[in-house]
Parts: sequence; C-alpha cells; structure tokens
Amino acid sequence: MKVRDMMSKNIATVKPDTPILEVAKVLKDMNIGSVPVCDGNKVVGIVTDRDIVIRELAMGKDVKRDVAKDVMTSGVTTATPEMDIHEASKIMAQRQIRRLPVVENGTLIGMLALGDIAVQSKLEDDAGEALSDISKPTHTMY
Repeated sequence: MKVRDMMSKNIATVKPDTPILEVAKVLKDMNIGSVPVCDGNKVVGIVTDRDIVIRELAMGKDVKRDVAKDVMTSGVTTATPEMDIHEASKIMAQRQIRRLPVVENGTLIGMLALGDIAVQSKLEDDAGEALSDISKPTHTMY
C-alpha cells in the first residue's frame, strides 16, 4: 500500500507570517494537532499544538505579536505519495514524529498521520511499533 492511498488530501496550511493566535484557531477549528507552514505550495515548517505551548506560552513570549515561523519546526521530514506505507511508518518511528507532510514535485499534496495507519487493520502492528518508538523519551527529567 502506498502513502497516496492513506494520506489526508484536504489539509489546512498557514503561511510563515500567520499570527500564532490564528494558527491556534486553525488547529481548533480543524480539530488537528499540527499544521504545515507553507511558502506558496512549498513546506517550510510545521507547527504543532505542543510547539505553541512549549515554544511560545511556556517561554512567556507574546502570542499577539509572534507568528508561525517563530515557533515552527523547520527542516520537516516529508513523504512522497508513492512511498510504501511501511517505509513511511519506519520513518515516523525513527524520527519520533506522528505526522508526515506528503510532497510531490516540491508541492504539498497531503498529510499522513500515525492515526491514518492505525485504522488499517493490516497495518496495526506498524502503527503500534511506530507509536512505541515515537513515545520513547529522548532524555530524562531527573
């Protein structure tokens, strides 16, 4: 099975200069946990709800002034539509990420989430393994 077969095609995006409050509203209104940041159709970053909390709110930054590029993760790992779903799952596990923007010829065309993989009964093991690897702590707090 290919990424194209499982990806979401109706995706929201924001621009690098989109205000953080507007990004948060997109996340809320679309009931999603992350949104790609695009310059035109090119993915330049991704903002998660956690990014807003950790990189903005917890740091005491000005949510009324800051924009998506201030909190986004750049250098985003992407998938291609023709990539095998097992390969995409391995990438998600190795990189400890739950969502992969899908890019074709430099243009964002979809989004693959761990949840998309998990709903396919044939792929439950891949999703479980990926989630297990994603959920491993990268450092201790003590």
